[in-house]
Amino acid sequence: MLTSDFDYDLPPELIAQEPAPDRDGCRLLVMDRATGALEDRVFRDIVDYLHPGDVLVANETRVMPARLIGKKRGTGGAAEVFLLRQHGTPTQNRSALWEVLVRPGKRLKPGSGAVVDFADAAGNTVLSAEVVDWARNAQKGERVARLSTTLPSLDEALHAVGRTPLPPYIKDYAGDEELYQTVYSRRESSAAAPTAGLHFTPALIDRLREKGVGWETVELEVGLDTFRIVDEDDPERHVIHTEFYTVGQRAADAVNEARERGGRVVAVGTTSVRSLESAWDAETGRLVPKDREATSLYILPGYEFHAVDALITNFHVPRSTLMMLVSAFSTRDNIMAAYAHAVAERYRMLSFGDAMFIG
Repeated sequence: MLTSDFDYDLPPELIAQEPAPDRDGCRLLVMDRATGALEDRVFRDIVDYLHPGDVLVANETRVMPARLIGKKRGTGGAAEVFLLRQHGTPTQNRSALWEVLVRPGKRLKPGSGAVVDFADAAGNTVLSAEVVDWARNAQKGERVARLSTTLPSLDEALHAVGRTPLPPYIKDYAGDEELYQTVYSRRESSAAAPTAGLHFTPALIDRLREKGVGWETVELEVGLDTFRIVDEDDPERHVIHTEFYTVGQRAADAVNEARERGGRVVAVGTTSVRSLESAWDAETGRLVPKDREATSLYILPGYEFHAVDALITNFHVPRSTLMMLVSAFSTRDNIMAAYAHAVAERYRMLSFGDAMFIG
């Protein structure tokens, strides 16, 4: 198995630069997990492929205003700080340590006394970031920064100065940033959206419930490494990123009950897959609740899925761990054939693009 086995030709013009006009009006490529047979549908047709007793499990995390653009104290030079994850338990305090990416990296090194100030719309400095250390096991120059604010809480300060980050392949999007959030999102804890869920509307969720399909949520704090291309020729040498996830008692019970009565567990997105599979207990053969546990689950072809029976997902970046995950869920040949079909049929690709249902 080589990383190049999960590469495909992605024409740049097919990378969606904005969401579909209607969330559930995007295209849906339906693939039979076993045979690879394909159907071209519209996303709201997902109702036709789900059955009473099935349960959908979606990642309810919300994207943080994680992109901070400010000025370096003392010189006034432009600087950017990108929030990745907070150290320790998230709080509403006025100061906290965060793992971050910074630009320009050469001028914002630990030990240099580098501080970046961020101003609100009125020009008042309300947030500062001091680079204090290198992040543990840093792979891309991640630092640890101490954020502090003059406002009542860091949360208020981040909303005053931060911007919702978009994937690097989306250029110059000037539309409603709320369209990069799922309609059911809750706590802000991610640097990127769980994009398979962007296609759902409240009305579509209601239609599914009326049909007898369950709807449950988990939380996985999505990191920027979700977009990372695997550089190693041998994918098994790649070090997968660590993310924190939560599976509540209600979701665990719903999944266990669905499986016991013969219903399917349908993951909405690869982040839900990683959450559910990470919470699977092999000894009991059941899903167990987890509260902000760390997972480094790396799913490659050959992996045996325990908790997930079907998958709703977007189209992924070539040579990524997500391409490997969806290939493991079906087969590499089926997935590559499906992607070739999607490219030939001019599907819109990646985060703002169209969707697949693999069942």
